[in-house]
Amino acid sequence: MLRLSKLADYAVVLLARLGQEGGLHTAPSLSAATGIAEPTVAKVLRILSQAGLVEAQRGARGGHRAARAITAINLAEVVVAMDGPIALTACVEGGTGGCEAEGHCPIHGRWNPVNEAVRAALSAVTIADLARPTCADAHRRAPVSPTAHLAAE
Repeated sequence: MLRLSKLADYAVVLLARLGQEGGLHTAPSLSAATGIAEPTVAKVLRILSQAGLVEAQRGARGGHRAARAITAINLAEVVVAMDGPIALTACVEGGTGGCEAEGHCPIHGRWNPVNEAVRAALSAVTIADLARPTCADAHRRAPVSPTAHLAAE
């Protein structure tokens, strides 16, 4: 099963929050808003900052913000920042030492088109795409009362 790491998942959540709210946000405020433990928030923000996806501002009024609009940050960038290169197997072109059957494997190097397809699919989805509210979210946020129209009359 292909699965993102917890840290990659947390990174998407934090970037979505940073992009939706705008301005600077501290690790404690992001932790409270997302339910992610503060030490984990700090760790993820540090990694995202090193990858150039988040900017940090020091000082009493400091915090973190997305380095660019979340419409311009794609999922592949986040996955690479958090988990390293996108590859379904250790058997990738140019890679060595990832498999004990490498020397006589008839499939060696043939995963590259699959890896490229996964990379392309992840690159086509932005953080903004993932952060967009669903119909169900909209209904949960603004419940409509069956008698709401009567109050307006």
